Amino acid sequence: MDTRWLFLWFEAPLQSWGADSKFSRRDTLEFPTKSGVLGLVLCALGASGEQKELLARFADLKQTVLSFQNTKNDASLLHDFQMIGAGYNADNPWEDLLIPKKDDGKSPVGGGTKMTHRYYLQNATFAVLLEVPADITEAIANALQNPVYPIYLGRRCCVPTDFVYHGEFASENEAEQAAMEYSTKKSELRNEELPDYAKKSLSLNFKVIDGVFPEKGDVFTLNDVPLQFGTQKLYRDRRVTKVSEGLS
Repeated sequence: MDTRWLFLWFEAPLQSWGADSKFSRRDTLEFPTKSGVLGLVLCALGASGEQKELLARFADLKQTVLSFQNTKNDASLLHDFQMIGAGYNADNPWEDLLIPKKDDGKSPVGGGTKMTHRYYLQNATFAVLLEVPADITEAIANALQNPVYPIYLGRRCCVPTDFVYHGEFASENEAEQAAMEYSTKKSELRNEELPDYAKKSLSLNFKVIDGVFPEKGDVFTLNDVPLQFGTQKLYRDRRVTKVSEGLS
């Protein structure tokens, strides 16, 4: 398959990238998941429903994440409490999914309102290098700049504060070089007119690459390759390596 690489920039006060969350506890990984990134792409395209054929085209393609941190303000974790389950219409299939259920699938007596725990990354910054089929690259690029549905960084409350799309490239190396150059540019723009004591710079903290490379870093398995969206979501596993050593 002929492919291209997109450089996406994820920056926001809050981001949340769950890979193994339960209803009452919504955790976040420390970097974007492939399911979250493809969900963003499909929102931009206006591609709702299962989208099995479209997702199948991305299943074997790569995704690389570069995590940046401020030298004077590292990203941190926010733990939020929310009440869920009140005021939803059980006759609406999508709203009904938000009403907590008992083990037998029936609604609990008393309405089912319950407290949930939500976790968010604060002040995180990522460059996502996404491999996409060449024949739909232009459509994706246009959609990311003029999205059909609102795009967000993991959850709907996580609104990006910079443009997400930053170009297409023939190779991963070219896309990564563009990401590094943009991180330098962001540092320069932020530091204009600031006194020396307040200046900050973005530095590469870690990378997450597809594949098993124990000599490079920590290897683990994520169940984040979407095979089907919609009301009944399906995923498959992906092996990734988090590389921290030797990065500047």
